[in-house]
Amino acid sequence: MQRVLLLSSVHPATDPRIFYKIAPSLASRYEVICALPNASAYTETDHSVTMIRLPHFESLFVRILLCHPVVLWKCIRLRPDLVHIFVPELIPLAILFQWLGAKIIYEVQENLYKKFEIKKYNNQTVFRHMFRQFDFYARQNFFCIFTEEAYREEYNTLAFPSAVVRNFVSLAFVDKHPKKERNSYPNSPAFFYSGVVSMERCFDTLVAALVLLTDKYPTLIIHLFGPVRFSEEEANKLPGYAHVRKHLIFYGYSDLRFSLPFARNCLAGIALLKSVADYPESYPAKLFEYMALNLPVITSNFNLYRNIVEESACGFCINPTNPELLADKLDWIISNPDLAFAMGTKGRQASQRFHNWENEQKTLLNFYQTIL
Repeated sequence: MQRVLLLSSVHPATDPRIFYKIAPSLASRYEVICALPNASAYTETDHSVTMIRLPHFESLFVRILLCHPVVLWKCIRLRPDLVHIFVPELIPLAILFQWLGAKIIYEVQENLYKKFEIKKYNNQTVFRHMFRQFDFYARQNFFCIFTEEAYREEYNTLAFPSAVVRNFVSLAFVDKHPKKERNSYPNSPAFFYSGVVSMERCFDTLVAALVLLTDKYPTLIIHLFGPVRFSEEEANKLPGYAHVRKHLIFYGYSDLRFSLPFARNCLAGIALLKSVADYPESYPAKLFEYMALNLPVITSNFNLYRNIVEESACGFCINPTNPELLADKLDWIISNPDLAFAMGTKGRQASQRFHNWENEQKTLLNFYQTIL
């Protein structure tokens, strides 16, 4: 079998896209090796994938000094037929693999040309310059996969074929976990949030909405699964945060297997993003996870999102900076459990028909077959 190396120095070992979607999709046709931070050779998998552990560092400079040499030491001897990289910092290493005969796929998961404006770390001028130089090289020498159709507008001068493989939900994975039951929660309403927790992703809007709601619903809970991108000091500056802090449960980053079961007792999923950087042209993966879990969704009123949510009538698209609107929608969902359940059912149906990894997998496998 031809050997494929899936390589990232940033994504966690159980990254949903790499570990739970791409790796098992490829494992039926190729020998798959995943080299990821903090991976374990004993990581539980339902597919034949070899895991290689890389060290994890937040600082890009430290990763270049300490992680990239480990990649070379552990992976270059494997002589893979294809190397699939998931972050642009690995382009220099991919060039070395290419010189040794490997084909390279460069996966673009965000528009960094727009994202730099909101990045709070690894955003120095020298890193921006290096990114532009190596990104230009990748356009001319690598195959590309994009997670969004809109990214092709930025990458419109490619020398090799490319494909769009969206980060839709794996229904097979979600269905291994308990499904949401039809019920009402008058005494303890709960909502679900999965993904990076940041001000750009409307944490401040959520806090302001809770200030308006918690007197009416004193036991309301928001489950937040994902890394927190602000300090406690920043949070304390938000009006009313001290009053609603007890209604927020922070779990940090968690393997999707452990976070999804919490959705069973939640009324809806929240996926709000502000109109900054590349957010209006990028789907949040959690949106499709909520739909697959039979949860009605509350998301931003971007045209891209409205085409999904409003057409399938599976939730609400609102101004992401309007806490009164968010509070109103949360209140409506609590007060109308039967109608909210029907919304969630429609979301699940839309996932089954259109927005699922099972469809995207075909594009991925066809693209690999074209290259190899």
